[in-house]
Amino acid sequence: MISKKNILTSITVGSLLISSFGMAQTSDKKDKAPFDLTHWKVTIPEGNPTSLGYPEILGYNTNESINKYMYNDPDGAVVFYAYPSGVTTTNTHYSRSELREQLVPGKNDPNWTFSQGGRMKGTLAMGEISKSKEGKFHKVIIMQIHGRLSNAQKNLIGEDDNNAPPILKIYWDNGKIRVKTKVLKDKKVSETDMLSTKAWKDDKGYNFKEKVNFDKFTLEVIVSKGRLEVVLNNNESVVYRSSDLKKWGVFENYFKAGNYLQTNDEGAFAKVKYYSLYVSH
Repeated sequence: MISKKNILTSITVGSLLISSFGMAQTSDKKDKAPFDLTHWKVTIPEGNPTSLGYPEILGYNTNESINKYMYNDPDGAVVFYAYPSGVTTTNTHYSRSELREQLVPGKNDPNWTFSQGGRMKGTLAMGEISKSKEGKFHKVIIMQIHGRLSNAQKNLIGEDDNNAPPILKIYWDNGKIRVKTKVLKDKKVSETDMLSTKAWKDDKGYNFKEKVNFDKFTLEVIVSKGRLEVVLNNNESVVYRSSDLKKWGVFENYFKAGNYLQTNDEGAFAKVKYYSLYVSH
């Protein structure tokens, strides 16, 4: 089980505030994010690529190696900037400036399962973004739940790393919010074979009716055993309860949030603005 010690910051004195996973960390807001970064690391499209976790991530806004891709906006948001730099993470094709949840600050283990559950809520807006040759804005993944193999599972199927598919991808798509989840290609696949990324594919996707365009909007992701819900602006929601989702319970997971630009078009770019971000388990 995940201990509450791993997901709640401690009560402190002096200039520090009583904070939880998602609230501002100190009373001095200069160069600080509008949400707690203790349980996140950021990956930027430079280096091999470059990742920065706690405590270094707290200085993102004055760190010259990172503040091109993650910086404070005068309107109070944290901006995540990405473009096709040619630098990608393992098993991917596009560049990103994106946060990765870490239950234990500075470490990628442990993670959580659907049985343990989780919730992520953020208020954000699309900033400047390029258009394709066809005249449509480029797509951006703004939130994810990514799967992860345990070391035992990795060894069982002979994989080189702990990568598993993302069970949830939330897109900003030409002004609308689009959701995709994973389904099994073969419903009768064995418990061992379904650990492979090749066993899963994207579903047809779901488009929320409301168009957010470049306005602020709120997304909430709620996870429990065999259930996944995505809520837009506390108004419209989509709920998944499939047999495939129940089988997904074998995987570990972690939340992601930021800017995963879905193109390699020359001259493409995007800016995603986060005003708040809260995670709990």
